[in-house]
Amino acid sequence: MQRSASFEVKAYPELWKVLDIDIERLDKMRMVLGEVYEKHFLSQENRPKGMAYFDWVISEIHGGRIKEILEAKREGRVVVGIFCIYIPEEIILALDGICIGLCGGSPGTIPDAEKILPRNICPMVKSAFGFKIAKVCPYFQSVDFVCGETTCDAKKKTWEILNEYISTYVMEIPQMKREHDKRLWLEEVKLFIEKMESLSKKKLTLERLLEGIKIMNAKRKALQRLNNLRSFNPALISGKDCLLIEQIAFYDDPIRFTKKVNELCDELEERVKRGEGVKDPQALRIMVSGTPMALPNWKLHNIVESLGGVVVNEESCIGTRYFKDLMPEDFSDLESALKALVDRYMKIDCSCFTPNDERVEQVLKEYRDSKAEGIIYYSLAFCHTYNIEAYKIQKACEKEGIPFLFIETDYSPEDIGQIQTRIEAFFETIRERRR
Repeated sequence: MQRSASFEVKAYPELWKVLDIDIERLDKMRMVLGEVYEKHFLSQENRPKGMAYFDWVISEIHGGRIKEILEAKREGRVVVGIFCIYIPEEIILALDGICIGLCGGSPGTIPDAEKILPRNICPMVKSAFGFKIAKVCPYFQSVDFVCGETTCDAKKKTWEILNEYISTYVMEIPQMKREHDKRLWLEEVKLFIEKMESLSKKKLTLERLLEGIKIMNAKRKALQRLNNLRSFNPALISGKDCLLIEQIAFYDDPIRFTKKVNELCDELEERVKRGEGVKDPQALRIMVSGTPMALPNWKLHNIVESLGGVVVNEESCIGTRYFKDLMPEDFSDLESALKALVDRYMKIDCSCFTPNDERVEQVLKEYRDSKAEGIIYYSLAFCHTYNIEAYKIQKACEKEGIPFLFIETDYSPEDIGQIQTRIEAFFETIRERRR
Protein backbone atom coordinates (compact mmCIF):
# COMPACT_ATOMS: atom_id res chain seq x y z
CA MET A 1 0.00 0.00 0.00
CA GLN A 2 1.34 3.42 -0.98
CA ARG A 3 1.32 6.07 1.73
CA SER A 4 3.22 9.15 2.74
CA ALA A 5 6.31 8.74 4.89
CA SER A 6 4.88 11.10 7.46
CA PHE A 7 1.35 12.38 7.96
CA GLU A 8 1.18 16.03 8.95
CA VAL A 9 -1.61 17.80 10.76
CA LYS A 10 -0.93 21.29 9.50
CA ALA A 11 0.01 24.17 11.78
CA TYR A 12 -1.54 27.64 11.53
CA PRO A 13 0.33 29.69 14.16
CA GLU A 14 -0.76 33.09 12.81
CA LEU A 15 -4.39 32.04 12.76
CA TRP A 16 -4.08 30.56 16.25
CA LYS A 17 -2.61 33.81 17.51
CA VAL A 18 -5.66 35.72 16.26
CA LEU A 19 -7.88 33.20 18.10
CA ASP A 20 -5.91 33.61 21.36
CA ILE A 21 -4.83 29.96 21.31
CA ASP A 22 -2.09 28.52 23.51
CA ILE A 23 0.10 28.02 20.44
CA GLU A 24 2.90 26.01 22.00
CA ARG A 25 0.54 23.53 23.61
CA LEU A 26 -1.70 23.12 20.57
CA ASP A 27 1.38 22.54 18.42
CA LYS A 28 2.44 19.65 20.64
CA MET A 29 -1.07 18.17 20.47
CA ARG A 30 -1.03 18.59 16.69
CA MET A 31 2.17 16.57 16.33
CA VAL A 32 0.91 13.78 18.60
CA LEU A 33 -2.33 13.61 16.62
CA GLY A 34 -0.38 13.25 13.37
CA GLU A 35 1.71 10.38 14.75
CA VAL A 36 -1.31 8.56 16.17
CA TYR A 37 -3.32 9.05 12.99
CA GLU A 38 -0.56 7.70 10.77
CA LYS A 39 -0.11 4.67 13.01
CA HIS A 40 -3.76 3.70 13.33
CA PHE A 41 -5.31 4.87 10.06
CA LEU A 42 -2.75 5.19 7.28
CA SER A 43 -1.19 1.81 8.10
CA GLN A 44 -4.38 -0.05 7.13
CA GLU A 45 -4.17 -2.37 4.14
CA ASN A 46 -6.37 -1.96 1.06
CA ARG A 47 -8.00 1.14 2.46
CA PRO A 48 -10.67 2.71 0.20
CA LYS A 49 -9.35 5.56 -1.95
CA GLY A 50 -12.30 7.65 -0.86
CA MET A 51 -10.79 7.91 2.62
CA ALA A 52 -8.24 10.37 1.21
CA TYR A 53 -10.76 13.18 1.67
CA PHE A 54 -11.23 12.39 5.35
CA ASP A 55 -7.46 12.17 5.79
CA TRP A 56 -7.30 15.67 4.32
CA VAL A 57 -9.95 16.89 6.78
CA ILE A 58 -7.82 15.65 9.66
CA SER A 59 -4.71 17.28 8.19
CA GLU A 60 -6.61 20.58 8.18
CA ILE A 61 -8.42 20.05 11.46
CA HIS A 62 -6.72 22.96 13.21
CA GLY A 63 -6.77 25.45 10.36
CA GLY A 64 -8.44 24.71 7.04
CA ARG A 65 -11.95 24.31 8.40
CA ILE A 66 -11.34 27.11 10.90
CA LYS A 67 -10.53 29.51 8.06
CA GLU A 68 -13.81 28.56 6.38
CA ILE A 69 -15.69 29.20 9.62
CA LEU A 70 -14.08 32.57 10.20
CA GLU A 71 -14.82 33.61 6.62
CA ALA A 72 -18.47 32.64 7.17
CA LYS A 73 -18.53 34.75 10.33
CA ARG A 74 -17.24 37.73 8.36
CA GLU A 75 -20.22 37.21 6.03
CA GLY A 76 -22.53 37.49 9.03
CA ARG A 77 -23.26 33.80 9.58
CA VAL A 78 -23.73 32.54 13.15
CA VAL A 79 -21.48 29.72 14.35
CA VAL A 80 -22.99 27.49 17.06
CA GLY A 81 -21.04 24.99 19.15
CA ILE A 82 -23.04 21.98 20.33
CA PHE A 83 -22.51 18.94 22.57
CA CYS A 84 -25.61 16.87 21.81
CA ILE A 85 -27.54 15.54 18.82
CA TYR A 86 -30.72 16.88 20.38
CA ILE A 87 -29.82 20.41 19.23
CA PRO A 88 -31.84 20.86 15.99
CA GLU A 89 -29.27 21.39 13.24
CA GLU A 90 -32.06 22.00 10.72
CA ILE A 91 -32.86 25.29 12.43
CA ILE A 92 -29.23 26.39 12.55
CA LEU A 93 -28.85 25.66 8.83
CA ALA A 94 -32.20 27.26 8.01
CA LEU A 95 -30.98 30.54 9.49
CA ASP A 96 -27.72 30.29 7.53
CA GLY A 97 -25.75 29.21 10.60
CA ILE A 98 -22.92 26.74 11.03
CA CYS A 99 -23.13 23.91 13.55
CA ILE A 100 -19.93 22.59 15.15
CA GLY A 101 -19.64 19.63 17.54
CA LEU A 102 -17.46 20.43 20.56
CA CYS A 103 -17.46 17.20 22.56
CA GLY A 104 -14.00 16.30 23.85
CA GLY A 105 -12.45 12.89 23.23
CA SER A 106 -8.91 13.51 24.45
CA PRO A 107 -7.39 12.94 27.89
CA GLY A 108 -4.98 15.84 27.38
CA THR A 109 -7.26 18.58 28.69
CA ILE A 110 -8.88 16.67 31.54
CA PRO A 111 -6.29 17.85 34.14
CA ASP A 112 -7.17 21.44 33.17
CA ALA A 113 -10.85 20.78 33.77
CA GLU A 114 -10.21 19.03 37.09
CA LYS A 115 -8.81 22.26 38.50
CA ILE A 116 -12.44 23.40 38.52
CA LEU A 117 -14.72 20.41 37.97
CA PRO A 118 -14.94 17.27 40.13
CA ARG A 119 -12.78 14.32 39.12
CA ASN A 120 -15.63 11.83 39.35
CA ILE A 121 -17.70 13.07 36.41
CA CYS A 122 -17.82 12.09 32.74
CA PRO A 123 -14.47 12.40 30.91
CA MET A 124 -16.24 13.75 27.84
CA VAL A 125 -17.57 16.72 29.80
CA LYS A 126 -14.19 17.33 31.42
CA SER A 127 -12.31 17.02 28.15
CA ALA A 128 -14.58 19.51 26.36
CA PHE A 129 -14.50 21.99 29.23
CA GLY A 130 -10.74 21.62 29.47
CA PHE A 131 -10.31 22.42 25.78
CA LYS A 132 -12.01 25.78 26.36
CA ILE A 133 -10.28 26.89 29.54
CA ALA A 134 -6.86 25.76 28.23
CA LYS A 135 -7.45 27.63 24.95
CA VAL A 136 -6.31 24.74 22.76
CA CYS A 137 -9.41 24.25 20.61
CA PRO A 138 -9.71 26.55 17.56
CA TYR A 139 -13.38 25.56 17.22
CA PHE A 140 -14.23 26.65 20.76
CA GLN A 141 -12.42 29.92 20.05
CA SER A 142 -14.37 30.45 16.81
CA VAL A 143 -18.01 29.88 17.77
CA ASP A 144 -20.38 32.77 18.53
CA PHE A 145 -22.02 30.84 21.35
CA VAL A 146 -22.39 27.29 22.58
CA CYS A 147 -25.69 25.50 23.04
CA GLY A 148 -25.71 23.10 25.96
CA GLU A 149 -28.55 20.86 27.04
CA THR A 150 -29.80 19.05 30.14
CA THR A 151 -29.23 15.40 29.22
CA CYS A 152 -27.15 14.74 32.34
CA ASP A 153 -26.35 16.40 35.65
CA ALA A 154 -22.64 16.81 34.89
CA LYS A 155 -23.43 18.69 31.72
CA LYS A 156 -26.15 20.99 32.99
CA LYS A 157 -24.07 22.12 35.98
CA THR A 158 -20.94 22.53 33.85
CA TRP A 159 -22.83 24.88 31.52
CA GLU A 160 -23.21 27.34 34.39
CA ILE A 161 -19.44 27.52 34.77
CA LEU A 162 -18.74 27.39 31.03
CA ASN A 163 -20.89 30.52 30.66
CA GLU A 164 -18.16 32.40 32.53
CA TYR A 165 -15.81 31.66 29.61
CA ILE A 166 -18.13 31.77 26.60
CA SER A 167 -21.77 32.65 26.00
CA THR A 168 -23.68 29.45 26.81
CA TYR A 169 -27.32 28.90 25.91
CA VAL A 170 -29.05 25.88 27.44
CA MET A 171 -31.99 23.92 26.04
CA GLU A 172 -34.14 21.95 28.47
CA ILE A 173 -34.46 18.38 27.19
CA PRO A 174 -37.49 16.54 28.59
CA GLN A 175 -36.59 13.24 30.21
CA MET A 176 -39.84 11.47 29.30
CA LYS A 177 -41.83 11.25 26.07
CA ARG A 178 -45.38 11.98 27.11
CA GLU A 179 -47.54 14.49 25.24
CA HIS A 180 -46.83 17.34 27.62
CA ASP A 181 -43.10 16.55 27.36
CA LYS A 182 -43.40 17.01 23.60
CA ARG A 183 -45.15 20.35 24.17
CA LEU A 184 -42.28 21.40 26.43
CA TRP A 185 -39.77 20.43 23.77
CA LEU A 186 -41.70 22.36 21.10
CA GLU A 187 -41.53 25.45 23.30
CA GLU A 188 -37.79 24.95 23.78
CA VAL A 189 -37.34 24.66 20.02
CA LYS A 190 -39.25 27.92 19.52
CA LEU A 191 -37.09 29.68 22.11
CA PHE A 192 -33.99 28.40 20.29
CA ILE A 193 -35.39 29.81 17.05
CA GLU A 194 -35.75 33.20 18.75
CA LYS A 195 -32.13 32.98 19.88
CA MET A 196 -30.91 32.17 16.37
CA GLU A 197 -33.11 34.83 14.78
CA SER A 198 -31.78 37.52 17.11
CA LEU A 199 -28.17 36.67 16.26
CA SER A 200 -28.58 35.98 12.54
CA LYS A 201 -30.90 38.93 11.92
CA LYS A 202 -33.00 36.57 9.82
CA LYS A 203 -36.55 35.30 10.25
CA LEU A 204 -37.30 31.59 10.10
CA THR A 205 -39.73 30.80 7.29
CA LEU A 206 -41.12 27.52 6.05
CA GLU A 207 -38.94 27.80 2.94
CA ARG A 208 -35.80 28.32 5.02
CA LEU A 209 -36.64 25.43 7.33
CA LEU A 210 -37.33 23.09 4.40
CA GLU A 211 -33.89 23.93 3.00
CA GLY A 212 -32.29 23.03 6.35
CA ILE A 213 -34.32 19.81 6.48
CA LYS A 214 -33.22 18.80 2.97
CA ILE A 215 -29.55 19.37 3.79
CA MET A 216 -29.78 17.28 6.95
CA ASN A 217 -31.84 14.55 5.28
CA ALA A 218 -29.24 14.23 2.53
CA LYS A 219 -26.44 14.05 5.11
CA ARG A 220 -28.23 11.41 7.17
CA LYS A 221 -29.12 9.37 4.07
CA ALA A 222 -25.45 9.31 3.09
CA LEU A 223 -24.48 8.07 6.56
CA GLN A 224 -27.28 5.49 6.46
CA ARG A 225 -25.99 4.29 3.11
CA LEU A 226 -22.48 3.93 4.48
CA ASN A 227 -23.70 2.10 7.56
CA ASN A 228 -25.80 -0.29 5.49
CA LEU A 229 -22.72 -1.19 3.42
CA ARG A 230 -21.03 -2.36 6.61
CA SER A 231 -23.35 -5.38 6.69
CA PHE A 232 -21.42 -7.04 3.83
CA ASN A 233 -18.78 -9.71 4.42
CA PRO A 234 -15.87 -9.39 3.88
CA ALA A 235 -15.98 -5.94 5.47
CA LEU A 236 -15.66 -3.27 2.78
CA ILE A 237 -14.19 -0.70 5.16
CA SER A 238 -12.78 -0.83 8.67
CA GLY A 239 -14.86 0.12 11.67
CA LYS A 240 -12.40 2.79 12.75
CA ASP A 241 -12.60 4.47 9.33
CA CYS A 242 -16.38 4.57 9.68
CA LEU A 243 -16.06 5.94 13.21
CA LEU A 244 -13.73 8.63 11.89
CA ILE A 245 -16.28 9.62 9.25
CA GLU A 246 -19.03 9.78 11.88
CA GLN A 247 -16.84 12.02 14.03
CA ILE A 248 -15.99 14.33 11.13
CA ALA A 249 -19.72 14.67 10.40
CA PHE A 250 -20.02 16.98 13.39
CA TYR A 251 -17.79 19.77 12.13
CA ASP A 252 -17.31 19.44 8.37
CA ASP A 253 -19.34 21.43 5.85
CA PRO A 254 -22.54 19.32 5.57
CA ILE A 255 -23.02 19.59 1.79
CA ARG A 256 -19.39 18.79 0.96
CA PHE A 257 -19.36 16.02 3.57
CA THR A 258 -22.49 14.43 2.08
CA LYS A 259 -20.96 14.46 -1.40
CA LYS A 260 -17.74 12.80 -0.18
CA VAL A 261 -19.55 10.12 1.82
CA ASN A 262 -21.66 9.23 -1.22
CA GLU A 263 -18.53 9.06 -3.40
CA LEU A 264 -16.99 6.68 -0.88
CA CYS A 265 -20.16 4.58 -0.91
CA ASP A 266 -19.99 4.38 -4.72
CA GLU A 267 -16.49 2.93 -4.35
CA LEU A 268 -17.63 0.48 -1.67
CA GLU A 269 -20.48 -0.73 -3.87
CA GLU A 270 -17.93 -1.53 -6.56
CA ARG A 271 -16.06 -3.55 -3.94
CA VAL A 272 -19.23 -5.54 -3.31
CA LYS A 273 -19.35 -6.51 -6.98
CA ARG A 274 -15.72 -7.66 -6.84
CA GLY A 275 -16.07 -9.41 -3.51
CA GLU A 276 -13.25 -7.23 -2.19
CA GLY A 277 -12.80 -6.20 1.44
CA VAL A 278 -10.36 -4.86 4.01
CA LYS A 279 -10.70 -7.73 6.47
CA ASP A 280 -10.56 -11.50 6.35
CA PRO A 281 -14.06 -12.97 5.82
CA GLN A 282 -13.53 -14.83 9.10
CA ALA A 283 -13.00 -11.60 11.07
CA LEU A 284 -15.32 -11.45 14.07
CA ARG A 285 -18.10 -8.95 13.49
CA ILE A 286 -18.67 -6.70 16.51
CA MET A 287 -21.33 -4.10 17.20
CA VAL A 288 -20.52 -1.32 19.66
CA SER A 289 -23.35 0.15 21.73
CA GLY A 290 -23.33 2.89 24.34
CA THR A 291 -21.81 6.31 24.94
CA PRO A 292 -20.53 8.43 22.04
CA MET A 293 -16.87 8.46 21.04
CA ALA A 294 -15.80 12.03 20.36
CA LEU A 295 -12.75 12.80 18.21
CA PRO A 296 -9.98 11.60 18.75
CA ASN A 297 -11.30 8.71 20.87
CA TRP A 298 -10.48 5.62 18.77
CA LYS A 299 -9.44 3.46 21.72
CA LEU A 300 -12.00 0.64 21.61
CA HIS A 301 -12.06 0.33 17.81
CA ASN A 302 -8.26 0.14 17.70
CA ILE A 303 -8.28 -2.69 20.23
CA VAL A 304 -11.07 -4.67 18.55
CA GLU A 305 -9.56 -4.42 15.09
CA SER A 306 -5.98 -5.04 16.23
CA LEU A 307 -7.23 -8.35 17.66
CA GLY A 308 -8.69 -9.49 14.34
CA GLY A 309 -12.24 -8.23 14.72
CA VAL A 310 -14.13 -5.62 12.73
CA VAL A 311 -16.61 -3.12 14.16
CA VAL A 312 -19.71 -3.13 11.95
CA ASN A 313 -22.01 -0.70 13.75
CA GLU A 314 -22.05 2.02 16.42
CA GLU A 315 -25.32 2.38 18.28
CA SER A 316 -24.51 5.71 19.88
CA CYS A 317 -24.95 9.46 19.44
CA ILE A 318 -21.82 9.54 17.30
CA GLY A 319 -23.28 6.66 15.27
CA THR A 320 -26.75 5.53 14.24
CA ARG A 321 -28.63 7.55 16.84
CA TYR A 322 -27.47 10.66 14.97
CA PHE A 323 -28.64 9.67 11.50
CA LYS A 324 -31.24 6.89 11.69
CA ASP A 325 -34.31 9.17 11.55
CA LEU A 326 -35.21 11.47 8.64
CA MET A 327 -37.71 14.31 8.29
CA PRO A 328 -40.65 14.73 5.91
CA GLU A 329 -40.05 17.42 3.30
CA ASP A 330 -43.61 18.45 2.42
CA PHE A 331 -45.35 20.90 4.76
CA SER A 332 -47.96 23.55 4.15
CA ASP A 333 -47.08 25.75 7.12
CA LEU A 334 -44.24 26.41 9.57
CA GLU A 335 -46.07 25.23 12.69
CA SER A 336 -46.74 21.74 11.28
CA ALA A 337 -43.10 21.52 10.17
CA LEU A 338 -41.90 22.40 13.68
CA LYS A 339 -44.18 19.77 15.21
CA ALA A 340 -42.76 17.17 12.82
CA LEU A 341 -39.26 18.34 13.78
CA VAL A 342 -40.12 17.77 17.44
CA ASP A 343 -41.45 14.30 16.62
CA ARG A 344 -38.24 13.46 14.78
CA TYR A 345 -36.01 14.51 17.67
CA MET A 346 -38.20 12.72 20.21
CA LYS A 347 -37.31 9.47 18.44
CA ILE A 348 -33.75 9.84 19.72
CA ASP A 349 -33.38 7.11 22.33
CA CYS A 350 -30.76 8.71 24.55
CA SER A 351 -30.25 6.95 27.88
CA CYS A 352 -31.41 10.12 29.66
CA PHE A 353 -35.00 9.08 28.89
CA THR A 354 -37.18 6.97 31.14
CA PRO A 355 -38.61 4.57 30.30
CA ASN A 356 -36.37 3.79 27.32
CA ASP A 357 -37.59 0.46 25.99
CA GLU A 358 -37.33 1.67 22.39
CA ARG A 359 -33.56 1.80 22.76
CA VAL A 360 -33.47 -1.87 23.73
CA GLU A 361 -35.49 -2.71 20.63
CA GLN A 362 -33.23 -0.52 18.47
CA VAL A 363 -30.08 -2.23 19.73
CA LEU A 364 -31.49 -5.64 18.82
CA LYS A 365 -32.60 -4.39 15.40
CA GLU A 366 -29.19 -2.91 14.60
CA TYR A 367 -27.49 -6.09 15.77
CA ARG A 368 -29.51 -8.11 13.28
CA ASP A 369 -29.18 -5.58 10.46
CA SER A 370 -25.40 -5.33 10.80
CA LYS A 371 -24.99 -9.13 10.88
CA ALA A 372 -22.90 -8.74 14.02
CA GLU A 373 -21.81 -11.70 16.13
CA GLY A 374 -21.48 -9.97 19.47
CA ILE A 375 -22.12 -6.66 21.23
CA ILE A 376 -19.56 -4.68 23.19
CA TYR A 377 -21.40 -2.22 25.40
CA TYR A 378 -19.11 0.76 25.85
CA SER A 379 -19.63 3.21 28.69
CA LEU A 380 -17.51 6.09 29.85
CA ALA A 381 -16.71 6.16 33.56
CA PHE A 382 -19.29 8.06 35.65
CA CYS A 383 -21.82 8.09 32.80
CA HIS A 384 -24.57 6.91 35.10
CA THR A 385 -27.45 6.69 32.62
CA TYR A 386 -25.56 4.50 30.15
CA ASN A 387 -23.95 2.48 32.93
CA ILE A 388 -27.33 1.65 34.46
CA GLU A 389 -29.06 1.06 31.13
CA ALA A 390 -26.46 -1.59 30.31
CA TYR A 391 -28.41 -3.87 32.65
CA LYS A 392 -31.50 -3.85 30.41
CA ILE A 393 -29.46 -4.24 27.22
CA GLN A 394 -27.58 -7.20 28.72
CA LYS A 395 -30.83 -8.89 29.80
CA ALA A 396 -32.25 -8.48 26.29
CA CYS A 397 -29.06 -9.90 24.76
CA GLU A 398 -29.11 -12.90 27.11
CA LYS A 399 -32.71 -13.58 26.14
CA GLU A 400 -31.80 -13.46 22.45
CA GLY A 401 -28.58 -15.47 22.92
CA ILE A 402 -26.37 -12.57 21.83
CA PRO A 403 -22.79 -12.54 23.16
CA PHE A 404 -22.42 -9.41 25.32
CA LEU A 405 -19.44 -7.68 26.90
CA PHE A 406 -19.60 -4.58 29.11
CA ILE A 407 -16.61 -2.23 29.02
CA GLU A 408 -16.38 0.80 31.31
CA THR A 409 -13.38 3.02 30.64
CA ASP A 410 -12.12 6.55 30.15
CA TYR A 411 -9.71 8.21 27.74
CA SER A 412 -6.56 7.06 29.51
CA PRO A 413 -4.38 4.39 27.83
CA GLU A 414 -3.67 2.77 31.21
CA ASP A 415 -6.36 0.08 30.94
CA ILE A 416 -5.71 -0.91 27.31
CA GLY A 417 -3.98 -4.16 28.32
CA GLN A 418 -6.86 -5.14 30.60
CA ILE A 419 -9.43 -4.35 27.91
CA GLN A 420 -7.46 -6.35 25.34
CA THR A 421 -7.47 -9.39 27.65
CA ARG A 422 -11.22 -9.15 28.18
CA ILE A 423 -11.95 -8.73 24.47
CA GLU A 424 -9.68 -11.66 23.60
CA ALA A 425 -11.71 -13.85 25.97
CA PHE A 426 -14.94 -12.46 24.48
CA PHE A 427 -13.73 -13.29 20.99
CA GLU A 428 -13.00 -16.85 22.08
CA THR A 429 -16.61 -17.28 23.24
CA ILE A 430 -17.81 -16.13 19.82
CA ARG A 431 -15.43 -18.49 18.04
CA GLU A 432 -16.78 -21.33 20.17
CA ARG A 433 -20.28 -20.52 18.91
CA ARG A 434 -19.01 -20.75 15.34
CA ARG A 435 -17.68 -24.27 15.83
